[in-house]
Amino acid sequence: MIREAPLTTIWQIRHEVMYPDHPFDSVKLEDDALGLHFGYYVENKPVAVVSVFFKNGALQFRKLATKVGHQQKGYASALLEYVMQLARDKKCSSVWCNARITAVGLYHKFHMKEVGETWRQFGLEFIKMEKQLN
Repeated sequence: MIREAPLTTIWQIRHEVMYPDHPFDSVKLEDDALGLHFGYYVENKPVAVVSVFFKNGALQFRKLATKVGHQQKGYASALLEYVMQLARDKKCSSVWCNARITAVGLYHKFHMKEVGETWRQFGLEFIKMEKQLN
């Protein structure tokens, strides 16, 4: 089940999954208060999260993360389907994210394409991924 999630839940899963070796506050985004935050819940417990921001007619999703032990079960894909539908419902021109290179295969399943060059941050390699909607 997908539903809005409180920032405390979002931050906890971001920290646990994405940056466990960094200080907890490092997972808080400057514009988190401006976004929408969703979780995928199993037996009323959050197992995956994503944050969504609307900018210049486009939807950006950030910090898609699934708890260890719950990965490879389709939860992130379900959240991405939800995000894509939200973008269509809001008549966004595109959906995009800054993706870890290791996640590019997942985004290809949603017909997203690499844009520009890769860069390194936090010791990881990233690339912008985007899908045009109209």
